[in-house]
Amino acid sequence: MLRAALDYARAGDTLCVWKLDRFARSLIDLVTMVDTLRERGIGFKVLTGALANIDPGTADGRPMLQVVGAMAEFERSLIKERTRAGLDAAKAQGRTGGRPSVVNEDVLTVARARKAKGESVSAIAKALGISRATLYRHLDESA
Repeated sequence: MLRAALDYARAGDTLCVWKLDRFARSLIDLVTMVDTLRERGIGFKVLTGALANIDPGTADGRPMLQVVGAMAEFERSLIKERTRAGLDAAKAQGRTGGRPSVVNEDVLTVARARKAKGESVSAIAKALGISRATLYRHLDESA
């Protein structure tokens, strides 16, 4: 979507973004994209946050853009670290993420027995209330 907006923008237009962190993921990307917009004669406006009332195209606004961009990049790295630490702690306690499996060993035993009798995977999956793809995956994993 961003790529389409950047391609569509013409000289004299102003590209507005809701939040700076939705526009660029790193300070280098931010500065590069804003410079490219400026070279093409396209304005840039952030609607919320610290840059809402600052024009990044001015002499005062450019350093502000870089400082706020650096802080946003720093915040993203902290979030990544905290998320990774939380996932590692949960894993150490034996917890796993994601949805519980619908196929347990009992269901798999029934499915194997029915398949051995020649029943189709489609019929088995329907009878057990699971998708064919799920059943195939579990049968392949257990083979």
